[in-house]
Parts: sequence; C-alpha cells; structure tokens
Amino acid sequence: MRPIERLCVYCGSSLGTDPVFAEAAVALGELIVAEGLTLVYGGASVGLMGVLADTVLAAGGEVIGVIPSWLVESEIAHPGLSELHVVETMQERKLLMAELSDAFVALPGGFGTLEELFEAVTASQVGLHTKPTGLLEVGDFFDSLLAFLDHAVAVGVLRAENRRLLLTASSPRALLDQLRAWPGRVDQLTPGTPGRRG
Repeated sequence: MRPIERLCVYCGSSLGTDPVFAEAAVALGELIVAEGLTLVYGGASVGLMGVLADTVLAAGGEVIGVIPSWLVESEIAHPGLSELHVVETMQERKLLMAELSDAFVALPGGFGTLEELFEAVTASQVGLHTKPTGLLEVGDFFDSLLAFLDHAVAVGVLRAENRRLLLTASSPRALLDQLRAWPGRVDQLTPGTPGRRG
C-alpha cells in the first residue's frame, strides 16, 4: 500500500446547482479526517472548496491552502486554515500544491479544476512524478469527460495505458483505496477497462 499522508483536492469555487456536489465534498472531507490525512487545496472559503475545507476543519483535521495573492479577495481566502500559503502566480500555486501532496483528487469544478487535474495526470505520464491521480465520480458530472477520454483512446490520440493513469471511483473510500494501491508507474498497471467504479 502506498503511504498517503497529504491529499491534494481540486474542486470548484462555486457550489453548482446539484446538491450532490457539496455532499461529495463533505463525504470526502469526512474520510480525509477519518483516515488521519491532511487536506491540501486551493485556499478558498467559497464554493466546493469552502465546503471541503470547513468539513475537515470542523472534524479536527488539518488543512493547508495555497492561493495566489490576486485571488485572495475574489476567492475569499479561508481565514481558519492550519496553514495558508500566499503565492504570486497560478503556476506557483500548482507547483506548491503538488510538492506538498502525496496524491491528487478532483471533484466537480470548471476550467481551473480540469487544468489542475490534467496537469497532474500529464506530469505522471511524462515521469515528472509517480503520485497517483484520481477523479471522484459525482452523479453524472464527469460522464461526458470520461467518455471523451475513451473516445480519444479509440481514435488513437491517447494511449490506453496512459488513459489508466486517471483513476476513477464513485465513492471516496473506493477512490482512496485505488490511490493507495497505485504502483507508481504506468507500465505496472493491470491492463483492463479504465475508469472502473467502486
């Protein structure tokens, strides 16, 4: 089992219209505390980011936030975190979050969430790190995205083994189990259908 002490979570600074998004953030936050993990995230107090951080803090967990100085007001930097790192650029934010973390998970979000998710997967693909990356399936939010990735494999622009770099599950526990079972290299993955649910 891979030791995971700090889990980086990418998610939206908006709540979205479906309450299942916030419910998933709460469930993941509760699991993080139950497992004794530290949350690393984007530092905001609003949207799904705020729900996630508040859940972990309310249960006595540790939360590390990383936010660019120019987003402190618009994303409303969380005032109650265990640690808050204020950086200058989005690139610095992503780099520091990656350095502080042992694994990466995405919840629903927009362009920023998807950029962070795919940067983490791409870095794994090209060998910049050996940390696992997962996507928590929430309702049908990611269905079209996962179908697109499968289509990219089908038309030959994405290798099947690289598609398997993005772990997916429909429950926080199942996803954490997959992250811990991650072998560290794509060539050690068991061939099969990617995106298995748990």
